[in-house]
Amino acid sequence: MSESGAAAPQPATRRGTAREKLLAAAARRFYADGVSATGIDTITAEAGVAKMSLYNNFSSKADLVRAYLDARHEEWLGLYRRRLERAEDARAGVLAVFDAYADHAAFAYERGFRGCGLLNAAAELPAGDEGRAVVRRHKEEVEALLAGHVGELLPGRPEEARATAEHLAFLLEGAMARAGLEGAGAPLERARAMAADLVGGL
Repeated sequence: MSESGAAAPQPATRRGTAREKLLAAAARRFYADGVSATGIDTITAEAGVAKMSLYNNFSSKADLVRAYLDARHEEWLGLYRRRLERAEDARAGVLAVFDAYADHAAFAYERGFRGCGLLNAAAELPAGDEGRAVVRRHKEEVEALLAGHVGELLPGRPEEARATAEHLAFLLEGAMARAGLEGAGAPLERARAMAADLVGGL
């Protein structure tokens, strides 16, 4: 739970269609055990579906990994949008980005919080893999959201707004990495306080 007190939703359950079950199982296993260490048999057993169901829905494990990464991106956007609904101004919009990451850290993970699931997966993928491009686009979108909010605070100063958004994005990523190592969201709360101080002076 982040500083503003909103409870985070829980990760996907085992209900739904075969595709949904497979994605939910992949999300649990990829996050807890890693992409490389998780085989197709493990995912289908976890999902409670036949192996053929996986290949009816995904062309390969790589295709499933990309779908998992896309789903993580959409999940984060959902957290951000819920936070943004309560944001009263651009400063609160910046903090909504940090709160969405804190909400992610507050999920009840099977083996505890391990940091950003997107970056964890990207670290296992080879250079040039399409999955890494998905992760990069996510991070670029997060920075663009920050830039949009900061731009409202610095009208007519696009270069300063861009540099400040990059500063905030790097602060957020550093805090997320530390939170993953510590297995707790406290670094994200500290980063949020730093961000509040930074945008409070704009």
